[in-house]
Amino acid sequence: MAINARELADLDATATAALVRRGELSATEAVEAAIDRVEQVNASLNAVVLEMFDSAREAARAPLGDGPFAGVPFLMKDFLAEVAGVPLTEGTAYLADYVPHEDSALVQRFRRAGLVFIGKTNTPEFAVGATTEPRLFGPTRNPWNPERTPGGSSGGAGAAVAARIVPMAHGNDAGGSIRIPASCCGLVGLKPSRGRVTLGPHYGELFSGMVSELALTRTVRDTAVLLDAVSAPGNGEPYLAPAPERPFAEEVGREGRPLRIGFTLTTPLGDPVHPECATAVRATAEALASLGHHVEEAAPRYDAETMWQRFTTILSAGNAWAMADWARRTGKPLSEQHFEPFVWAFAERGRRLGAADYLLALQDLQRAVRDLGAFFDDHDLWLTPTLGEPPVALGTLVHTGGDPFELRRRTARFSPFTWVSNASGQPAISVPTHWTPDDLPVGVHLVGRMGAEGTLLRVASQLEAVQPWSSHRPGICAG
Repeated sequence: MAINARELADLDATATAALVRRGELSATEAVEAAIDRVEQVNASLNAVVLEMFDSAREAARAPLGDGPFAGVPFLMKDFLAEVAGVPLTEGTAYLADYVPHEDSALVQRFRRAGLVFIGKTNTPEFAVGATTEPRLFGPTRNPWNPERTPGGSSGGAGAAVAARIVPMAHGNDAGGSIRIPASCCGLVGLKPSRGRVTLGPHYGELFSGMVSELALTRTVRDTAVLLDAVSAPGNGEPYLAPAPERPFAEEVGREGRPLRIGFTLTTPLGDPVHPECATAVRATAEALASLGHHVEEAAPRYDAETMWQRFTTILSAGNAWAMADWARRTGKPLSEQHFEPFVWAFAERGRRLGAADYLLALQDLQRAVRDLGAFFDDHDLWLTPTLGEPPVALGTLVHTGGDPFELRRRTARFSPFTWVSNASGQPAISVPTHWTPDDLPVGVHLVGRMGAEGTLLRVASQLEAVQPWSSHRPGICAG
């Protein structure tokens, strides 16, 4: 291996794969280096909660195929996507003994892309929450400041990628769970359009189409190439995202026409954002204007309070369903003792809903989404902060007693924007354009029309060119 350990750790997945293709780095060397990096920093971060080192070494020795990321080490989030023969806990003691017998369709596509799984990352119980502090595995720490949250629910993935353990890692998103850790950890996080990435074979859609799958990365091109690799629809999909005009990878660096972009510094519920988040948006708006885009202060008009209430109603029903689904699949009785207090209380709220209650909530939510959509009749993108504030201290977003639903309100103040595009199904991306004076990352959030991931990736790559971020290393960093 001609490249040194630090240089290799700083490469993105596209560059790592290019070295493997040219024979300048073997897949075995790439995997061993990533295992080394786990051993260097994971004790400080608690990002990787299950090691797959032996199977990774075996996969690296096997024929690589011609996928775009052949030989690149990768981490799976311990939630939703199932890897055959590897435990899946979803952050809960209830699933401590569950081992899947088949790969999810997304896992099969990751494998065909050439990715080599070296382990699984931490997530809150049932991926509920904007921080990664499950009782089962303990908290994941932010490599920029280990006293701060890395976000959630893909917080283990975010911490691992930021700390250079791997160049990218699997994540999924029901209310911001890719984009929240992207902002907290200084990464790129795209939530694709509803129906873009399959949830098969176990699920057609989740929570009325609010859940999306993809990854956290350090570069826009890695996100684009990965989306190309995994986004073809499967059989029997309940939703189909509009076909892209061209491969997503071709959007990276593409100029395109000037876009009309509206930005806001006020949350949908009417609260101001933290000054550092406002600074990030203003600087990004100026950068976009300098690139020739038409930028103005503007925001969608819709009933955000009703939308939030109905959104959380549907999430609570989804939490109740998740418990019922696992009870049916495992044959194991549900018991409050197996679950964290907030997760159990949230599911109890869902269990009290009737079918009509659920559908009425969905009706109200969909009406608000139609009003929201009117903004995109004359705007291509909506620019906001990703979060309402920089990464908060660990423990801030954890239920510690009292009214469990105060936690939802606190979470809404921390992440006031991301859930909106889960409700609408629109694609949205967080990119790290700003750091606070104490070196905490702050992401900005761009939302596009349904199916317009290409536009988001093109604009994100323009920002990456004028406000480069991938060389910015956190204090806890491997390599």
